[in-house]
Amino acid sequence: MDISAVIITYNEEKNLARCLSSLQHIVKEIVIVDSYSTDKTEEIASRFQVRFIRNKFDGHIEQKNFAIAQAKYDIILSLDADEALSDTLAKSIQKLEHLTEYHACSMNRLTNYCGSWIKHSGWYPDTKVRLFHKKTAHWGGVNPHDKIVLKPSVDIQKLQGDLLHYSYHSISQHLVQLDKFTQIAAEELVKQGKGRQAFWKMIFTPPFTFIKNYFFRLGILDGSAGFIVCSLAAYNRLAKYAKAYTLYKNTPLT
Repeated sequence: MDISAVIITYNEEKNLARCLSSLQHIVKEIVIVDSYSTDKTEEIASRFQVRFIRNKFDGHIEQKNFAIAQAKYDIILSLDADEALSDTLAKSIQKLEHLTEYHACSMNRLTNYCGSWIKHSGWYPDTKVRLFHKKTAHWGGVNPHDKIVLKPSVDIQKLQGDLLHYSYHSISQHLVQLDKFTQIAAEELVKQGKGRQAFWKMIFTPPFTFIKNYFFRLGILDGSAGFIVCSLAAYNRLAKYAKAYTLYKNTPLT
């Protein structure tokens, strides 16, 4: 199969080489859509055979759909720069002979958090559709939490192997990202007219989220890293709904 791998980037010098290396001999082309990185992202990309395109960032969903539109081939493998194919997953993709517009492929995503692989905590298997025909799917959801939206009646084939996700190198990096993403999510909630309901969700959702992930989803088995990610998942809910309610209260009625 002729596959176009598409990746969006912004200051991904720590991750990009690993991602691109995992795609060698697996895809026919690699398209990188960069939102004007200021680090060595472009320099690293130049070491590989890629098409490097700059485009203004208007949102994760918009940027990923723009990247798909730049691909030469109909079969799309969409990755984030902090992801890489495991050897088993790469072999599973190589074994595929064809992929029609009536089929797509999913894969489990295994996340590395500050050096620890998280195998529970609601973070695994974290199954994602990432391989599909151009006519089959597009990126949708609500920024910054994008997701693949498939046409009706599309069959999904599960591939063997994991998509390796190198998420955060430090807790500080995680907190910075949480602040950014919860602000975007809060603004989206207010746009959707859900700011008022955020008050009650701010109170009840965080403790429920921790209990569910740490005990029922066995985050306790992930050791100290599991406790941290489950705690920050609860904080994520608190911050998102608290920001949304504050925005709602401070938005003048029209």
